[in-house]
Parts: sequence; structure tokens; C-alpha cells
Amino acid sequence: MSALRCDPQEIGSLFLFEKLSPEQLARLCRDGRVQGFEPGPVYAEGDPATCFYVLLEGKLVLSRRVGTQDVEVNRSSSRGVYAGAFHAYLGDRVQQVYTSSLRVVEPSRFFVLPAETFSGIMHDWFPMAVHLLEGLFFGNKNTQQAIGQRERLLALGSLTAGLTHELNNPAAAAVRATSALRERVAGMRHKLGAIAAGPYRRDTLQILVEVQERTAERVAKATALSPLETADREDALSDWLDDHGIEDGWRLAPTFVQAGLDTDWLDNVAAAVGEDTLPGAVRWLNYTVETELLMNEIEDSTTRVSGLVNAARQYSQLDRAPYQVSDVHELLDSTLLMLSGKIGPHITVVKDYDRTLPKIPAYPGELNQVWTNLIDNAVCAMNTMDDQGTLTVRTARDGDQLLVEFGDTGPGIPADIRDRVFDPFFTTKPVGQGTGLGLDISWRIVVNKHHGDLRMESAPGDTRFQVRLPLTATDLDAAQSDTPQSGTSQEPS
Repeated sequence: MSALRCDPQEIGSLFLFEKLSPEQLARLCRDGRVQGFEPGPVYAEGDPATCFYVLLEGKLVLSRRVGTQDVEVNRSSSRGVYAGAFHAYLGDRVQQVYTSSLRVVEPSRFFVLPAETFSGIMHDWFPMAVHLLEGLFFGNKNTQQAIGQRERLLALGSLTAGLTHELNNPAAAAVRATSALRERVAGMRHKLGAIAAGPYRRDTLQILVEVQERTAERVAKATALSPLETADREDALSDWLDDHGIEDGWRLAPTFVQAGLDTDWLDNVAAAVGEDTLPGAVRWLNYTVETELLMNEIEDSTTRVSGLVNAARQYSQLDRAPYQVSDVHELLDSTLLMLSGKIGPHITVVKDYDRTLPKIPAYPGELNQVWTNLIDNAVCAMNTMDDQGTLTVRTARDGDQLLVEFGDTGPGIPADIRDRVFDPFFTTKPVGQGTGLGLDISWRIVVNKHHGDLRMESAPGDTRFQVRLPLTATDLDAAQSDTPQSGTSQEPS
């Protein structure tokens, strides 16, 4: 790096300064300087933004840190391209740090202004422009925050509707089963009274109780049958009951089959209680079977409700620290469950998880927001088709990063807009259905807050959004900048 002579005429030939007066150009040369740089770094991302750089000759490269890699965002040899402290005029209302790293790849010269000088010149020479730029900067920032909040509320409403729908089914099933169980228990009490008043010996009653216990155990171990197996067994049981003089055996057969009982079990019951007491014993045991099945249904329903509540807690992360070591598979499963109502039955969800992946340091609540946005976009894309769609969620190791990929079989993203999908306010959804901030917010969370990477690949029938996250802890606090993605682009106007 070397200090060189500042020529007002050369400075005035740049597009940034071509409208300035000789006095203004003289002040630039007086307060600024021309510096030469050999190939190598000029400044690093995250350092205090102390200078404003304008390229006079040479070639510069701007890059941003993504995970453990530097990603090039701009390369130029055009005279007048600028970088550095170009937000100095905002003062301490924003964090004054370099939002990218600058290096030169050949010997280069820059006109360099100290940040304080650049800020003072802007306020002295262009006060109206400063007010307009300030309004644009903060207005855009406030608009993004407001619309982002609105988008989160819309997403919350969608999630709440889906969760309510999911909770309603098991809750209603539990209510129905409880009502039916009350009737069966009342019938069992009535049948027990009839048996106690009947001509049954003590040893017969004892046998009935033992058969009842074995029946309850069998119900708990019942396995699911295919439709064909179920129909065959119901026919066999119905015939057996008819042959033994038990009326309406066809009504009892489906319940016994559901409980895993067969004709061999009925033969054992008949041998244990005798033909004279068999009809009453079978109907009493039918109450036992129905009671066990109903209790199983209540248990399944309440377990489902509990699972949904746990998924909601996992998704919201309300009872957990904002930053923690997390299992991405748990986060993905809770998000998929929360969105199951929106995904619908016409979309098949395929989980291709690498369960050997370690837990990672992250902000799980915000990662759930990323999953929500990416899944929602995939579902919306597939909803435009008439046939079935497939949502594939895949995890894998990619070097020193963890990869989470969301693939859909939608129509794909047209090539002419792929470069814009992460831009704020850009959306392909109909008016009123999208704010254009979902992917922008996701990009900020993944890249700015987690030092990860978010990419997109798209072709008709195969669109993939890939999230890469560091496997090990980084200085995440230093990445909590509100600088938008487009803030890394310092191309000339």
C-alpha cells in the first residue's frame, strides 16, 4: 500500500464526481487521498468501516463470508465502482462495519475518503439527498420489518388453523370413544348382574374371570390384518357363532376380529365354560373386548393430542433458550407436523434423513421459521398442478456443514427470475397471498445469523432449496446484522 498524488482532474473524471465544482474536487483531494494496493486484501468483513473506496484503476473483488468459505459477490475493473463505508452518512444509527471483504487481484489505485469526511461532505453538499437516502434506508427497513411481522402473523394463522384441525380429530375421537365406553361399562355391569343371578357355579364364574383376563391381554397384543384376512376371519367367526347357537353372531364377529381373536380362541372359551353358559359368556366377553378397544382408542387419541402439543412446543421453542445445540430432525419433524394440515393428502412427504448427523449449535426457533417458509413455497408450487406432488426433505453431511434439502415436484422456477427469488418483496404468488419476504427472511436467518448458506436449484419437476449450516459453533452474535443481502452489492449506478 502506497500514498500517491491526488489529481482533481482525474477524480472529476469519475461518474461519481463528474458534476462537482473545481472547489469541491479540490476539497476531495485535500481531505482524501489516493492509495495504491498490491494484490491482496484491502479490508475484511466485520471490521469497523473507516473508509470509502473508489476504484481509479485495477481490479477489485468483493466477497462475503458464508460458513467457513468466502463467496465472491462482485468482481469489477470499472473506474468509479465504490465500496466500504458508503453508509457513513447514517452515523451511529446503524452499525458502521464493512459488510463485505475487499481485495484486489492486480496492482490497483483507489481514491480513499475517511468515513467521517465522507459523511460530512454528504451533509454539507447534498443535504436534501441525505434526507431522501435516510428516508429510503430506514423506510425500507421499517417496511420490511412491518411486512415481515405481517407475514409471520399470516404464517401463525395458517399454523394455528392446521393445528386446530389436527387436534380436533383425535379430540373428537376421544369424546366419541368415552361416550361409547360409558355405554359398554353399563352393559357389562348389567350382564355381570345377570351372570351373578344365574345358575352359575363358583368355579364357572372363576373360569369366566380368567377367560376375561386372557381376552384383555389378547386385545392388547392384536396385530393389524389385511382387508382380505379380516373378511375371511369375520366369516369364520360368524359361522362358528351361528353353529353354537349364538344369535346375531355377525354383529359380534367384527369386534372379535379387531381384537385379534379367532375360532381357536372361541373353542377354548367353549371348553372352559360349557355349552349351556356359552352364549352369556360370549356376550359378556364381547363387552370386555369392546371396552378394551375403546380404551385403546382413547389412549391413541390422547397420545395424538399430547404429541401435537409437544410438536407445537418444539416448533415455537417458547420454553427453551434462543441459542442451543439442536437436532435438526426434531425441528423438521415438528414443522412438518405443524404444517400437515396445509400440506394436505395430495402431497406425499418423503423423509430422507441421515440420522448419524450430530446436533448442531443454532437458533432452533428461527430455523423452524426457515423450514416453514421453504415448505410453504414448495406446497404452493405443487398446488398449481392437478396431479399428486412429492415433497422430499433430505439431510446429509456436506464437508464441515450439515445439509438440509427441500425438494418438490412442482413446475419449477423460470430461469429469468431465479436470480431474484431471494430479493426482498419479490414474489410469484398472486396478489394478497405473498409478501415476497419469506425467502429474504430465510436467507438472513441462515446466512447472517448462522453463517450458513442457502441456495436454489430448479428444473421442471425438480426444485430444490438447500440449507447448509455449520456443524460446529461460530461467533453467531457477530452475524446478527440486519444488513440485507443486496447490501453486499456495490455496483455503480
